[in-house]
Amino acid sequence: MFDIRKIQEQVIYNAVKAESGKEIALKIVNGDKENNPTWVKNTMKRLEDNFDKSTIKKIRMNCQCGYGMDEKLALLKELVDLSSSLEEFASHDKAKAAGLSFSNGELYLQFPYCPCPMLADVDKLETNTWCQCTTGYSKVIFEKAFGCKVDVELLKSVKMGDDICLMKIIPLEAIQY
Repeated sequence: MFDIRKIQEQVIYNAVKAESGKEIALKIVNGDKENNPTWVKNTMKRLEDNFDKSTIKKIRMNCQCGYGMDEKLALLKELVDLSSSLEEFASHDKAKAAGLSFSNGELYLQFPYCPCPMLADVDKLETNTWCQCTTGYSKVIFEKAFGCKVDVELLKSVKMGDDICLMKIIPLEAIQY
């Protein structure tokens, strides 16, 4: 069995270290005596106290752990192979079941619940800092599936009180269908 907390500490440490060095990274992840929900909130507060919003998003986007990525990537590649446009891509039954939708020329991904195991016991988040890791996860998986650069914008978060988690997936180049 893997220890999700240790994995999270390591990925956050590495992402912060890459941005500003070992000393700040240790300061951010330090929270040995904190339970998981408290550690999540305090770690994000420490990030927010030390970095601007743009840097925080960059750090958190580099913190995605890759749970189930191979399976999800296989599904996305299958959908790309069956499609000739984003609208067609999102219209397949498998795409809809996976939370994909297409509206007004834009692709969206949504979840009716928070899929993050570290947030299972967190009641509510005050900011979307923690949730930015899912934008990094989505960026990686959609770039691999689409064969082009992608931007991801977090629009809603269940843990911030929204009814769903919602992201806009924005291909920055032509998708390789």
